[in-house]
Amino acid sequence: MSLLLVCLMVVLQLACAQNSPDDFLKAHNTGRAQVGVPPLAWKESLVAYAQDYAKQRSGDCAMKHSEGPYGENLAKGSWDVNAKEAVQMWLDEKKFYDEGSNSCTGGEMCGHYTQVVWKDSTHVGCARTKCSNGWTFVTCNYDPPGNYVGERPY
Repeated sequence: MSLLLVCLMVVLQLACAQNSPDDFLKAHNTGRAQVGVPPLAWKESLVAYAQDYAKQRSGDCAMKHSEGPYGENLAKGSWDVNAKEAVQMWLDEKKFYDEGSNSCTGGEMCGHYTQVVWKDSTHVGCARTKCSNGWTFVTCNYDPPGNYVGERPY
């Protein structure tokens, strides 16, 4: 086997390893463990839903929600956003979530964070796509959905 082929195989393994179901789950469940909620499990029907929606967004990479029956987080980046990076973007919103008032502070977004840690969500499925503009689009869907007005995430 040529050195070039071996190098290509290693690069592909690393790229795939950063976007496996386990990578998405580990990133989600690390954030959930920090607030004492049970871990999520991977669900193939949510993956199929996420893949279908990612395919729809591959032409424009628009940050537009699917309006489907599941909770949903979206991310995009001009680089090849991997599972950990996408979930970390959502977890980084924790600093804007005020537990006391159960609201986002300073007009900032925190709903992606609260969906990740929503105590009643038990399953997740995610997908990524490369958009026609070269950006990467990531979507994760949650069942049951979260972020109900007036309810606390945990």
